[in-house]
Amino acid sequence: MIDIKDLIENPEKYKASQRARQADESAVDALIAASEARSAAITRFETLRAQQKAFGKTVAKAQGEEKQRLLAEVKQLAEDVKAAESESNDAQAALLKLQRSFPNLIHDGVPAGGEEDFVTLRTEGTPRDFAAEGFAPKDHLELAERLGALDMERGAKVSGARFYFLKGIGARLELAMMQMGLDQAVNAGFTPMITPTLVRPDTMAGTGFDVEHDDEIYRLERDDLYLVGTSEVAIAGYHADEILDLGRGPERIAGWSTCYRREAGSHGKDTRGILRVHQFNKLEMFIYCSAEDSAAEHAKLLAWEEEMLQKMELPYRVVDIAAGDLGLSAARKFDCEGWVPSQNTYRELTSTSDCTTFQARRLNIRERTQNDDGGRAATRPVATLNGTLATTRWLVAILENHQQADGSVRVPEALRPYLGGLEVIEPV
Repeated sequence: MIDIKDLIENPEKYKASQRARQADESAVDALIAASEARSAAITRFETLRAQQKAFGKTVAKAQGEEKQRLLAEVKQLAEDVKAAESESNDAQAALLKLQRSFPNLIHDGVPAGGEEDFVTLRTEGTPRDFAAEGFAPKDHLELAERLGALDMERGAKVSGARFYFLKGIGARLELAMMQMGLDQAVNAGFTPMITPTLVRPDTMAGTGFDVEHDDEIYRLERDDLYLVGTSEVAIAGYHADEILDLGRGPERIAGWSTCYRREAGSHGKDTRGILRVHQFNKLEMFIYCSAEDSAAEHAKLLAWEEEMLQKMELPYRVVDIAAGDLGLSAARKFDCEGWVPSQNTYRELTSTSDCTTFQARRLNIRERTQNDDGGRAATRPVATLNGTLATTRWLVAILENHQQADGSVRVPEALRPYLGGLEVIEPV
């Protein structure tokens, strides 16, 4: 959630953020009105309750008919207090509902607009000129099938469209990539974690997903649990309702999990191969840090993602995602898009988001700060960030960019030690 106090003090800042997101800026006024209504309802309730307590002492001293008259007034006052408490609770619930649906305040410099309004920050590497090499590039599905690495037909037979079997060198290639990413994360100070893939509604909603209206999420209605689309969800909930000690610096976690997405609205898009599927594996970086450190940590996450892409010897570009495409939780997001030769374009391989204190406010995750003037220890919300370090989709770019004319695929040098020194994957 956003900081309601900051919104009340700086409404124009939040309205500007809403305009950049192409969202309703009147939601700012609605929040202010709801906050004022809540304050008024609480004041009325507390005033009546104070009157009730004071009146009780008067009744205790009264005698005879006066006491009977006062008891009748006490009864009415008690009903008024109960009604005022209900109104106060309703006002609090109304404010909370608006807060939970209001998106994070974007950072200065985030491009305004929607999905197509991203800004390319830089391009790294040069796509191969296959024409100059004398052959047309095959797509990843044809390559993978010739390598005995992927079986889409039996995946569909067993589970339906957009499911698959990675097998043989395909399974080995994914595990090698994930292990290489995990080693890099550990060397950077991350704690490895294999996370739950089913979470409770409060955890999913606390991370910023709309459990009631998000068609991307799989729900197990019988158990009231949700399948995660990223280990970010489980890791964000890991410290819910806790106070962290960040005195020695950020807490960094590398979560390895299977992920699930319904891909609602993608009918007819990327139906060939494994570019857009319902189930995949992902290694996700997640950071808890002090709010003032989040921008620096975000830059580090992007650098670690780029380090992995460079190890894979992939051409890519870094894009600054526009405000309207950030989602509810992110204040800024950078994507790294890898070159896909068969499509002659860049496609998203990694994404890293700075969620500032937005998720922590929803999940009640705080850090202890230095004592205030009264000598008491104070707390404040932490910042959370996330970023992809490796995922199944990377196989698309690896196979296509490193293919050779005979259908074999050259293994990137950094990945070879994780495949027993294998240099070239030959067709079966």
